[in-house]
Amino acid sequence: MFARNVSFHLKSNMLADYTRTFDKDILPLLRKQNGFKDEITFSGPGGIDVTAISLWDNKTSAETYGTNSYPEVLKTMGRFIEGTPTVHTSDVVNSTFQHCRTWPSSGSC
Repeated sequence: MFARNVSFHLKSNMLADYTRTFDKDILPLLRKQNGFKDEITFSGPGGIDVTAISLWDNKTSAETYGTNSYPEVLKTMGRFIEGTPTVHTSDVVNSTFQHCRTWPSSGSC
């Protein structure tokens, strides 16, 4: 599994608008991407510093998204973000997500 870690600063009082737009516009786009597995977003105190981590089947899928679809995501989210987001990528070494997806549906991991 592979991860894209995107960090950025939101404009003041934009966390709710960002979240609403992400859920409505970005998440459906991500779900259509080949190899996309999951997304988790963190917000620091005050809702200005945000980190979004997307999980992918492999590096190639993540890179294809980064080249083909991420520029569209930046345009959509640009009205909420100050400055340029920072993107870091990495291999996923360990994750309970991987194990939960392969276990029988018992209601929990």
